[in-house]
Amino acid sequence: MLDDVLALIRENDQFFITTHLGPDGDALGSQLALGRFLRKIDKSVAIVNSDEVGCNFDWMPGIGEIEVFDSSLSQHEALAEADVAFVLDTNDEERLGKVGSLVREATATTVLIDHHLKPEGWFDVPFVRDTAAATGELIYEIIEEIDPDLIDEEIATTLYTAIMTDTGSFRYSSVTPRLHRIVADVLERGGIEPAPIHETIYDRKSMPGLRLLGRTLNRIRLRYNGQLGYSVVTQRMVEDTGASWDDKQGFVNYVLSIEGVEVALLFSETSDGSKISFRSEADVRVDEWARHFGGGGHRNAAGAYVKRPTFEKVIEDVVDAASDYIHFESRHAPDEELSPEDQAYLQTLLDGASDSG
Repeated sequence: MLDDVLALIRENDQFFITTHLGPDGDALGSQLALGRFLRKIDKSVAIVNSDEVGCNFDWMPGIGEIEVFDSSLSQHEALAEADVAFVLDTNDEERLGKVGSLVREATATTVLIDHHLKPEGWFDVPFVRDTAAATGELIYEIIEEIDPDLIDEEIATTLYTAIMTDTGSFRYSSVTPRLHRIVADVLERGGIEPAPIHETIYDRKSMPGLRLLGRTLNRIRLRYNGQLGYSVVTQRMVEDTGASWDDKQGFVNYVLSIEGVEVALLFSETSDGSKISFRSEADVRVDEWARHFGGGGHRNAAGAYVKRPTFEKVIEDVVDAASDYIHFESRHAPDEELSPEDQAYLQTLLDGASDSG
């Protein structure tokens, strides 16, 4: 698989790169790292996505080179002229948005570089390893094989961003000693410091974003004896606080941080359903649960987009299905999920949230 990708890079000159809707740090970092590397070895590269870059990642070096698909002639020509089309960090056509059908029907050799399970079968060359911590790890392997000395400050920054964000800041079970050695090599070759990258992504909060976080925390509910926690972000909440949808980045991790919670969900209301973020502790899997609802992802981090008659119905169906995929311990009597004190405190929070609209 890797050898096939290396041969395609060495033997061709025109490349097209795309990734999934709502691109995250791994998707964007992998795109930018691969794109800059290819240009440094004198290749022609076009990077086109169906969605815009979120504000948490608009600082990344080279971000201006990513075009948002607008069906322009130049974008169609870039794909038509490409020898190779790379699809990064997603393995199905629908997740590519408007670009998906164009890439699938293109004459270019389609190369999948990904670490998710169960890829679709239309890719010509799959470079897939579901044990990889991030797509950025696979991009590093490509660069390492061709010329690791080309890892400069920009490539190092984007690779580090890709790996760090997709491992929950290196706390997921996919993190290995080998991955830490890769990261060390990236940091050394690029001469970069990790702290400013982490701070820019996770610690840069707007005042409206903090208001939205407060309302989200007030809506946390616990189920299954306090081992599952979930909260919601509604369209009304976003409008009332003046926040953007990008501001909810990382909110689900606050739910997971609650003592005793092993599985956390964040439901984000859309016009016709809900986007759901699934997170879990190291030895608890959520990917199969997300896949049951048409989504997918990794062992400890997954997502799904679910259409139901109402937002409330989405929440009910997903939470009720949890016990089919997660083994919850019986920590209290069956009819007592929380202690009376905890129940009273939680109800106070929920009443306050209702009063605030």
